[in-house]
Amino acid sequence: MICVALQFGIIPVLMVITLPEPSEAAKDASRELSRRIAAEIAGGGGWLSFARYMELALHCPNLGYYGGGAIKFGASDAGGDFVTAPELTPLFGQTLAVQLAQILRASAPVILEVGAGSGKLAADLLTALAGEGLPERYLILELSGELRARQRETIAAAAPQLLDRVVWLDCLPETFSGCVLANELLDAMPVHALAWRAEGLMERGVQMTEQRFGWAERPAPPWLADAAAALPVAAPFVSEIGLNASAWIAEWGRRLAHGALLLIDYGLPRHEYYHPSRDGGTLRCHYRHRAHDDLFAWPGLSDITAHVDFTAVAEAGHAAGLDVLGYTNQGSFLINLGLGDLLAARRETGDVAGLRAGGAVQMLISPNEMGELFKVIVLGRGIEEPLPGFTRGDRTHTL
Repeated sequence: MICVALQFGIIPVLMVITLPEPSEAAKDASRELSRRIAAEIAGGGGWLSFARYMELALHCPNLGYYGGGAIKFGASDAGGDFVTAPELTPLFGQTLAVQLAQILRASAPVILEVGAGSGKLAADLLTALAGEGLPERYLILELSGELRARQRETIAAAAPQLLDRVVWLDCLPETFSGCVLANELLDAMPVHALAWRAEGLMERGVQMTEQRFGWAERPAPPWLADAAAALPVAAPFVSEIGLNASAWIAEWGRRLAHGALLLIDYGLPRHEYYHPSRDGGTLRCHYRHRAHDDLFAWPGLSDITAHVDFTAVAEAGHAAGLDVLGYTNQGSFLINLGLGDLLAARRETGDVAGLRAGGAVQMLISPNEMGELFKVIVLGRGIEEPLPGFTRGDRTHTL
């Protein structure tokens, strides 16, 4: 149990939820971030858009979830909050390498991974692709200094002979050819929270309510109302819209000369995302392998995510001159690329790791686990040949 008290020199109000107790250092960092958020709320006349709150909670330098130094990836007993696919088994990266190799051969032998997490996927891909002489360079765009250091350590331990191919970037390159890879990136981009009410579209924001953060609504500005006008929603309904993800895709449409964006994340096509049964939206928090929906509990200590609207991703790519080269669920994508054969070869070794790999693969492809929840979409320019990851089960027509 933890008691959340936002202390700004006033009498705190306690909120009790069932989560592991943060350390005192983590609490102090969260309180400092809370003071900064409260100052922005005060400076904005008592209201702050949720998109800005989410940006601060995740990316505020030194204090936000990704901007701070806390462990994010890994098992709960190691202090992690969640496990991504590369952390489960190296077979994920080895399978993904089959698709990346084709894209690199068809464009340029360069990978740019955006948000590389612990560095595990980079290490696995470098190892798997080294036999083919690819890639010549592995670029990583990572703003967190703590994560950069962890990525370097991971790659150095797994593939020290390949570390000289890795370059860390501070911003997007002006132009790029090769494969841009993002695994669980778009879900962490700030979203605007919306409420369709009888009186019209409202933007949901954050205010101080009895000395803690709480929801508040105001009429959506015209630019936000215009962006939401095409969504298949009837009042009353609460959800969100991922304008930052669409803008990110559009920016790559300007910068990608030849190659593809390979994006893996959990999400839905628009008609499922905004289905009447999904009233309430998809915003969730993750802390020590527990999902919870208190978005204002200990800011900076929980990951805040929203599902990806893959129809919006495809539309943004198309508007930017990119082709949709395929869209399917993660299970089908990995099976098409030969994950089953890689697992069989791994099991033939007879070691404990090989036996454990079966359980990890089941999590990756099972419809009840990551296999259906996670989707894969590839947007490209100048890639003519069909991609093997979408040989069967391509769902582009559902977008």
